Amino acid sequence: MALSPGFPRSLLEGPRSARLAHFRSYTVAHPLLVEAKEKLTAAIWDSEPNSLIFVVGPTGVGKTTLRIRTEQILTDELRAELEKDRERIAVVSVEAMAPESGSFSWRDLFKRLLQRLDEPLIEYKRDLRAELAQPPSPVRSRPTTAQYRYAVEQALHFRRPVAVMIDEAQHLAKTASGRRLLDQLDVIKSLASQTRTVHVLFGTYDLLAFRNLNGQLSRRSIDIHFARYHAESAGERQAFISVVRSFARQLPLPVLPDLVSEWEFLYERSLGCVGVLKQWLARSLSATLRSGEATITRQSLERHALSVSQVEKILCEVNEGELQLKDSDDARRRLREKLGLTSHENSRELRDGARCAASLKPRTQRRPGERHPVRDVVGQPEILHATGL
Repeated sequence: MALSPGFPRSLLEGPRSARLAHFRSYTVAHPLLVEAKEKLTAAIWDSEPNSLIFVVGPTGVGKTTLRIRTEQILTDELRAELEKDRERIAVVSVEAMAPESGSFSWRDLFKRLLQRLDEPLIEYKRDLRAELAQPPSPVRSRPTTAQYRYAVEQALHFRRPVAVMIDEAQHLAKTASGRRLLDQLDVIKSLASQTRTVHVLFGTYDLLAFRNLNGQLSRRSIDIHFARYHAESAGERQAFISVVRSFARQLPLPVLPDLVSEWEFLYERSLGCVGVLKQWLARSLSATLRSGEATITRQSLERHALSVSQVEKILCEVNEGELQLKDSDDARRRLREKLGLTSHENSRELRDGARCAASLKPRTQRRPGERHPVRDVVGQPEILHATGL
């Protein structure tokens, strides 16, 4: 069955840049994205205001798309309040940049947060609390990390967003030691406490290094797994094929490609990650537009696909991350043993087993006065008495 185009036909007469921009801006509301969006939105509204939310998933699964969609939802839900209170914003988002020197820069993150909050005079921030204890130097210097942090706290108090979202948060884990790893998350935890603002950390499975660093963080943390599609599940396999069909309809080409017939190859090189698939199709579309071909061919897909070694590396990381998030029966059994529930459970199983065995024991019905079956003595009584029997 031929696909009907999902793009305006006038795009075919437009420049290549406009056709490519149309496809790159298209977002398909596939089931796993919708599920993760609903979980994240509910977690932001229902959690304590100083909670931490970890959104983890494979590289290229669509976490940035999830963040953008969630921002739109929060803004729409707060629109009436935002129109009355022009000083307030719905949400503030920032990307944690990978460090150049091997250690994550909080100063850079705080400065970017202030920029996203539209804070004025960023290069002139001062910590008034510190200046009360010690007068500042008359020579003006660049704001320190502590001064930027104080400015962020004040800006969040003033702007009152419902959430602070940090994309690529796995970069926070780039530290020199395990102790510093706990210090990194303590900064986010204290910032959330001081500002009474939910902080959402988006990242790959490397972000799992922050999970369960101590009991207090575990109590205040919420995990949301944005998973990929698994081909062994019939439902997820069909959902992935539907995503492929939706993307094919949005490719502004004279002849729509039959991508559904190539779904296995598309799954093989994307691992069921919609973001990886979309970037792959965008590269193929760009090459097709430059060459002037009417549609995307199998050869074009092969030229722009990730290599087998690249896919195997990603798959190894994905499998390890999915395993860490899975609560196995062995893990639950170990937990029950540590809580002292195993012996209680065993004794209850023994009682239930004995009760079950008793209920299964056959019973015979006898009339009143009827003897129980016993072995009677055989022989003459006097002989038995003489022999002592």
